[in-house]
Amino acid sequence: MKENYQKELDAVVARLTDKPRLLLQSCCGPCSTYVLSYLKQYFDITLLYYNPNIQPRAEYDLRLENQRKVLAAMPEVHILECAYDGEAYNAAVRGLEGEPEGGARCTVCFRLRLEETARLAAEGKFDYFCTTLTVSPHKDAARINTIGRALGEQYGVAWLPSDFKKREGYKQSITLSRELDLYRQDYCGCLYSKNT
Repeated sequence: MKENYQKELDAVVARLTDKPRLLLQSCCGPCSTYVLSYLKQYFDITLLYYNPNIQPRAEYDLRLENQRKVLAAMPEVHILECAYDGEAYNAAVRGLEGEPEGGARCTVCFRLRLEETARLAAEGKFDYFCTTLTVSPHKDAARINTIGRALGEQYGVAWLPSDFKKREGYKQSITLSRELDLYRQDYCGCLYSKNT
């Protein structure tokens, strides 16, 4: 039976008695809009901007600038910015350049970003970690949640299950992005996705 990650998230939220600390990896400002507005009711959030897959560097900087724009409207959310490290992505996907979009290269990319999130969550003694990636209709929520759970077990930090595209999350992210006048990119991040 197909898992309903939104219901799993609802169950976690229903059990909360305080605002636990959440390290939320964000792929970009537009995807974070709805996710942050939803989760900040329940969690003390630090947003992690770790995206070595975004190419070229100018695109990375533009997306980071728009991420900061979102957070200026949500001052209660903290940000942890990682230095640009495109070589980490290139090394991770070496040999997978010819894979189709959504294939094995994307799985490696999800794992790369989520592993760094889990590592930093454990190091910072966060209660949970998660990602905004599941808000996109182009991303496989089951694959992302499977990777996240495994990394949560490996690093000893609870994975927050999600499928943020549910309940019109993606649609709401578009509306919020327009309200904040955000740059909305037309490709996932890596140059391979730009060329598809």
